[in-house]
Amino acid sequence: MKNLPWRDFIALVASIGVVGLGLGATIPLTALRLDQRGIGTDIIGMITAVSALGILAVTPFVSRWVARYGARACMIAAIVIGGLSTALMEATDNLLAWGLLRLIFGACMGVLFTVGEAWVNHLAPGNARGRVVAMYTTAFTLFQLVGPALVAAVEDQISWAFAAAGALFLLALPGMALIRGGAQHSDDEAQAPWRVVLPQMPMIAMGAAFFALFDTLALSLLPLYAIRQGIATELALLSATVVLVGDTVLQFPFGWLADRFGRRRVHTGCGIAVCVLLPVLPFAAGTPWLWWTLLLMLGAAAGAIYMLSIVACGQRFAGARLVAASAILNASWGITSSGGPLLTGVLMHSVGINALPVVMWCGAAAFVACAWWEYRRRP
Repeated sequence: MKNLPWRDFIALVASIGVVGLGLGATIPLTALRLDQRGIGTDIIGMITAVSALGILAVTPFVSRWVARYGARACMIAAIVIGGLSTALMEATDNLLAWGLLRLIFGACMGVLFTVGEAWVNHLAPGNARGRVVAMYTTAFTLFQLVGPALVAAVEDQISWAFAAAGALFLLALPGMALIRGGAQHSDDEAQAPWRVVLPQMPMIAMGAAFFALFDTLALSLLPLYAIRQGIATELALLSATVVLVGDTVLQFPFGWLADRFGRRRVHTGCGIAVCVLLPVLPFAAGTPWLWWTLLLMLGAAAGAIYMLSIVACGQRFAGARLVAASAILNASWGITSSGGPLLTGVLMHSVGINALPVVMWCGAAAFVACAWWEYRRRP
């Protein structure tokens, strides 16, 4: 880790952490304001899902923009436009306008995630990539956890809540100004089409897709699952928080393990661990210590799958191909985070409440299958 450019890394982590804080505050604030206006949960879900569509919409263009304008300029533009689109929600109550603003916001987040993940891989030394990326993802998740608590603390005390949330994003700009270099492309390749990169990363893309599915289901449907399993409502609502805590505090150990024993081995092991743990979920609700321990372990293993997918991008690609791979990673996130909760909600209603762990298990099994397929086709 002594070869890590600490100034650039700390500035990047601080910037992306502030983005996580703004993101964590904006999502619950949007749902809260719509609910206060008497808007139904179906419309709230649609407006929330529009952000994921924004990520998908911007994916084909990020590599081209970075090649033309540079990583720093793209991130600064995304921060400013994302903050402005959030602040403008204060100026109108029109649902179509809110949907458009959330689409723009999602596109900005897609740029930030893609460029930020490529940039941290560019900064990380090869022998410490797991630990460096783990610190990056931990900082983002930790700040994102603070966002909802911030909304709960100040929502009744601030008249212009969306304007304040938009201003939070602008706090990331000083960190961007402190970064001396950028994620540079190789001289012989200004940009790389995703069609060239995608066939080389099925395991990586599936890892991102699984975690997006797991994360959105944990935040949206896991509390309902816990209530249906007989857990008190107050405790059931904490279930998603416990999953996020596991995701936050245990990433660095997994990054260290990946640096020590090999990224592919630890990456695949996390997928197998999720497949082993999920079938226990229906039987754990009646035993509090088992329920909380299980959720903590699931959050840690699932979060490590995504973190190690970012690490794998840095190991496998460089320059323009790294930016394209990061864009594909976020496209995978957008697809499953927008469609996964809808499909799972229908299955839980028609088949039964245990459709939730079954869908999660299928996602983890698909990831392990991709890992096995990649291993078999290696020369």
